Amino acid sequence: MLLSLAALAGCGFAPIHGPEGSARNLRGRIAVLAPADEEGSALVRRLEDRLGTPQEADLVLAAQIRIGESAVGFLFGGEISRFNVEGQVDWQLTDNTGAAVLAGRERGFTSYAATSTTVATTSARRDARRRLMVILADHVATNILTHGS
Repeated sequence: MLLSLAALAGCGFAPIHGPEGSARNLRGRIAVLAPADEEGSALVRRLEDRLGTPQEADLVLAAQIRIGESAVGFLFGGEISRFNVEGQVDWQLTDNTGAAVLAGRERGFTSYAATSTTVATTSARRDARRRLMVILADHVATNILTHGS
């Protein structure tokens, strides 16, 4: 194990969130624009957790969210018991001149169980969509932090 750590130190490895990592240079510099709905708000919250709340933003992250659901589990009577929630975020990071710095498309999925009560199913659906936004935001943030400077 010590040999592995020594090899990483010798190759110039630096953690993203370390003192010399790229996260330090980007923290608080990115204003996030996303749809003003529940999913968009969840995406913005998670991105700001990862990238910092914009203080002096000189970069803008625009995001378009697409979400779809599909039934994947059925009971003996044909009733749906489980749904997959698939999501996609197309994003673009631009500088203050509007020039594209980075862009990408991130995909993810999660699922939820449909129960016999409407309230519980609605709650599970909303929670699954929030979890999906965390997954997608983490993908976006990781991509920006590993490729941005």
